[in-house]
Amino acid sequence: MDPIKNPFSPGAGAPPPELVGREPVLEQARILLGRIKAGRPEKSLLLTGLRGVGKTVLLNEIQRMAAAAGYRTIEIEAHEDKRLGPLLAPSLRRLLFDLDRLAGAGNKVRRGLAVLRGFISAIRVTVGDVDIGLDIEPEKGVADSGDLEIDLPNLLVAVAEAAAERNSAVALLIDEVQYFSQKELGALIMAMHKVQQRQLPMVLVGAGLPILPGLAGESKSYAERLFSFPPIGALTEDEARRALQEPARAAGIRFEPAALAHIFKTTQGYPYFLQEWGYQAWNQATSSPIGLDVVKRATTTVIRRLDENFFRVRFDRLTPSEKKFLRAMAEMGPSPHRTGDIAATLGVQVNSLGPVRAKLIRKGMIYSPAHGEMAFTVPLFDEFMRRAIPEFTR
Repeated sequence: MDPIKNPFSPGAGAPPPELVGREPVLEQARILLGRIKAGRPEKSLLLTGLRGVGKTVLLNEIQRMAAAAGYRTIEIEAHEDKRLGPLLAPSLRRLLFDLDRLAGAGNKVRRGLAVLRGFISAIRVTVGDVDIGLDIEPEKGVADSGDLEIDLPNLLVAVAEAAAERNSAVALLIDEVQYFSQKELGALIMAMHKVQQRQLPMVLVGAGLPILPGLAGESKSYAERLFSFPPIGALTEDEARRALQEPARAAGIRFEPAALAHIFKTTQGYPYFLQEWGYQAWNQATSSPIGLDVVKRATTTVIRRLDENFFRVRFDRLTPSEKKFLRAMAEMGPSPHRTGDIAATLGVQVNSLGPVRAKLIRKGMIYSPAHGEMAFTVPLFDEFMRRAIPEFTR
């Protein structure tokens, strides 16, 4: 069929043609945005889930909801090699200049810019290599200590006060939150705590791997009272069927039930994989309905694409010892595995696994769903590891 008319959209953060199964989270976001805009307290959101479940898609949808509700939005993505301050400062500068163009009395926006100027000066000293032009005198003694846990709360309060003065509100949308250091995450939590205490119009909607609630709790014990952590998981079989069938039906095409059942079984309902299978099945089909034989042929193409791109980019970041650890997990199957069992499979002592396990957690490859257990953060990665390293050796 015509590939140009293909409705499916595999890609990092690409919106699917049919956003199904996420209505409760979007409703939670709608309530959050409405209550904060009305000056009523509400917990901000930190979405958690494995790779490929659509967390970034949801962040983008919530950004659109916030903009439609009159919020000024800031969108950033955390990185392993970039600090929170330099990531956030340019967006805050843009936001304050946008607020400055709005009608309104008072000098809170100018004060916000002066506080930001002091913050930038401080992070130039502590981080270096920060080039953000801001021709204004800093406000001395506010957000300029160089201690992020002191400075960031003061800065975000100043920004939120500026928004309130202009009858506006601010939504911070941050992806890959788990990459922040414990101090950075703690500073962010403290900042939102201070904003909420003063009932200022600012919300935080973040997304990260399933380790995020634990990281937040370790950073600040009150995080669970400040944030909701809605889990974003795989779709049910009915939701997966709708995600495939509805876009195809809108284009005058349908899937046979057996084809849909096979895709669900193969993908385990993970949204990114559903888009990949739908995309390739569409391109390989010659007529409607798309049958099981077409889906099985498409599977070969999908697995090759995933191996070359989605899986390979993560595999290539691993050291030999990290690959060996993950291959041992793959040998045991997709379910969570006890660290002791992984050590036994590798033929080593449990305490020798600590450093490599910590590195894999930091790289976002594994997480601990329960005490003493390890699981892959990337769905189907165990199958890829067995293809990438066919023979397991200790």
